[in-house]
Amino acid sequence: MKDIAFSFIIPVYNRPEEIKELLESFLKFQANLDFEIVIVEDGSTQTSEAIVHSYKERLNISYYYKSNSGPGDSRNFGMQKAKGNYFIILDSDVLLPPNYLVEVNSFLSNTYYDCFGGPDAAHHSFSNLQKAINFAMTSFITTGGIRGGDKQVENFQPRSFNMGLSKKAFLDSGGFGKIHPGEDPDLSLRLLNLGYKTTLIKKAYVYHKRRISWSKFYNQVHKFGLVRPILNQWHPNSKSLVYWFPTLFCVGLIGSVILLAFNITLPFYLYCFYFALAFILALFSTKSIIVAFQSIIAILVQFFGYGYGFLKSTFSLLVLRKQPKEAFPNLFF
Repeated sequence: MKDIAFSFIIPVYNRPEEIKELLESFLKFQANLDFEIVIVEDGSTQTSEAIVHSYKERLNISYYYKSNSGPGDSRNFGMQKAKGNYFIILDSDVLLPPNYLVEVNSFLSNTYYDCFGGPDAAHHSFSNLQKAINFAMTSFITTGGIRGGDKQVENFQPRSFNMGLSKKAFLDSGGFGKIHPGEDPDLSLRLLNLGYKTTLIKKAYVYHKRRISWSKFYNQVHKFGLVRPILNQWHPNSKSLVYWFPTLFCVGLIGSVILLAFNITLPFYLYCFYFALAFILALFSTKSIIVAFQSIIAILVQFFGYGYGFLKSTFSLLVLRKQPKEAFPNLFF
């Protein structure tokens, strides 16, 4: 295997302050590993050009402005411009720990994969809301750790907030598609169909800020729910009953409340046990009773947003027989 030359690909849309914080985290990297940073401004009205320019003396960084065409196409644009042979794709709302690139380089030097993903975590400086949302999105009790947990995972489906992709895999696959969200699992599944292997590098985590309001978080997970049946249609081998869990959870919760009127209490008590367990886990992991309480709200928002989106999309595709772009044009660029 030839030497790995890393290029960080970062699309940004109207978030200059996030880019500044992210670039600051690059300056704190451990070890002396060469890398370049490619910033792709996706038609922003609030550009990060001046901020990027202020770091050019300290970082090997390139800046490109293009018309708005979505994050997937912007990542493809950045990979076409990059000089490296291995691309690391990040969202603009992440921070990198000092050992990030050391962990990635060490892993790939010993066990090479053409595609990898890494977990996300909450930085101590994040708000209580961001920490609660992080718990809901990463805890085994909510997502089963599909976004990156403690175990080594083969055929892991990386998410584009923290994803590695070789130049060869990019060229063979054509990169990201036009759907958003969902462009990252779609690419992962296409790579697997092409014979590439993917994995999770559990030590290559990033600090992910996520959404900063309940409404934005709901809209995000609702779109995740809308996208999954489309991906199941495109990639039938990826279908799993697990994706029905949020919908069934919400239906069961509503049913358990209704059953209280008939003095049937066991289902409701089971839900109370689940939320009590989630509260305890959140309390131990975040060391904050406020975050623990907000984590319960985050779980409810997550499950109802995703569950309703999944059900609506499934009904549109399977019952109404609509095509994905016809049913949900706002999911495509």
